[in-house]
Amino acid sequence: MIDACSREAKQMLSLKEALEKIKAAIQPVSGTEKVMLKNALGRVLSEPVYSPINIPHDRNSAMDGYAFASSDMAQKQEFTLSLVGTSWAGRPFQGQLKPGQCIRIFTGGVVPAETDSVIMQEHVQVQEKNIHFPADTKAHQNIREVGEDIKQGGLLCTHPKILTAVDLGLLASAGICDVTVRQPVKIAFFSTGDELTALGQPLESGKIYDSNRYTLNGLLADACYSVADLGVIPDDKQKLEDSLVETSKNYDVIITTGGASVGEADYVKEILESCGEVNFWKIAIKPGKPLAFGKIGQCYFFGLPGNPVAVVATFQQIVSPALKQLSGAPYSKPLQLMATCISALKKAPGRQEFQRGILTQDDNGEFFVASADKQGSHILSSMSQANCYIVLASECNGMQAGDRVTVQPFSLLI
Repeated sequence: MIDACSREAKQMLSLKEALEKIKAAIQPVSGTEKVMLKNALGRVLSEPVYSPINIPHDRNSAMDGYAFASSDMAQKQEFTLSLVGTSWAGRPFQGQLKPGQCIRIFTGGVVPAETDSVIMQEHVQVQEKNIHFPADTKAHQNIREVGEDIKQGGLLCTHPKILTAVDLGLLASAGICDVTVRQPVKIAFFSTGDELTALGQPLESGKIYDSNRYTLNGLLADACYSVADLGVIPDDKQKLEDSLVETSKNYDVIITTGGASVGEADYVKEILESCGEVNFWKIAIKPGKPLAFGKIGQCYFFGLPGNPVAVVATFQQIVSPALKQLSGAPYSKPLQLMATCISALKKAPGRQEFQRGILTQDDNGEFFVASADKQGSHILSSMSQANCYIVLASECNGMQAGDRVTVQPFSLLI
């Protein structure tokens, strides 16, 4: 694929091709560890978990009402039973029911063996110890059977699976107190460039504040990752090479921002070729064409562009799927939907573009998207205002207001 906006005649990789190359090159981390259930949210389960008990453990009531035996029912007629006790949640009825008797029961209360039905309390009339049942009373209702949710020995959670809050609740309901999960991926990141100034320092002419590290720190906030911010490395080839080589010995992944372009001070590609390997160099997306993927020893490397929006886009579209694969998590393509574009969009053929958009939905459930203003890869403000990408195919030559477009909501990205 050749970019119509570039002087380069060299074919660039499509996003799909780049992702396929990464997928083929990466192997998930192999280590596992046992963690307490309360600390397992967001971690990748490394082995299946089976239930040691039936869930529910006892037959219990799904309603507040009265438990009775269907054999005491009168055929399509009203009938009356004697109230002989109560089954509370956590305090079962201790007696034994005889024909003609019933008990008061609360939601979650154990249903006595002699009964097979529960009627809602709103459907009966109570006169002291006499409970009057209506003619339309139904049998075999409102009882949760033993093992109705999960049988003893049944599968609770398979693997690999990213454990959700609901998963933790399910596991806890079976009495599971710890689980075996994949070890977190060890990730180090740093920025490169002499122009970068730390926050809290005065900004000199020609300098910029280092925003990319703060962006990456947020993007890497994931329970599957153990993350280290290594600061800023100046545009010094030897220092950069020393930092990359030393860091590669202690981490699974290195991510850098800046130094991935073609300027005289952009050393990343040259260093990788001398001390590691480069799998690809330029990809046909915008923002984010200059991106390096490689390996130093056993450590994977991602060299992202320096422009802040390009950092976000390349991380979400390329790095995030790779990190999920490294963590052992199952891969799922980012969900997309169609929306009516209410803005005219400029685009030249040659690269797949991820333009910033603002997605809305009307009362009829129809989706509409507008451009989030300026699309330059250095303009972070429009990225902050946006809530989605408008995804434009490489051959697209712009869109008119009213056209249908593909969008990727940020909330649904990996």
